[in-house]
Amino acid sequence: MDNLCQQKIQKYEEFVDKRLKPDLLHATAQRDTVFEQQKIFADLRRNIENLEKNSVTSLRTMVNLGSEVYVQAEVPNTQHIFVDIGMGFHVEFTWSEALNYIEKREETIARQIEEYTKLIASIKAQIKLVQSLCFLLLIEYLMLAACTPFV
Repeated sequence: MDNLCQQKIQKYEEFVDKRLKPDLLHATAQRDTVFEQQKIFADLRRNIENLEKNSVTSLRTMVNLGSEVYVQAEVPNTQHIFVDIGMGFHVEFTWSEALNYIEKREETIARQIEEYTKLIASIKAQIKLVQSLCFLLLIEYLMLAACTPFV
């Protein structure tokens, strides 16, 4: 194969391997993290709705202290709950306030998922484009080689 053509193909393959594929892995990991947040907020919303529906005023539960060490806890008043809003901050909400916050947060999360999905599709398209370019360079080289008479 022609040295120049080989260098071009190698350069494009390196771009895919060193830039596009790591970007794709990073974007996929970020989207997976956002999917986890979506699941957590959906579970929280469902739990609050169950508390409201069943008119629960107090409850007993197990709390994880860390390292899978659990203790039994009693919540005498369930009318207020603390919600992790990120960055280590927790806000005390009533059930209705928490549901309003969760609704807004779920909308934001849905937009983030959509953005990451578009980014992932774009990166995959770029990878296919570069691979197609490499294929075309190879075809062009083979066609030129076939037209060149042997000496």
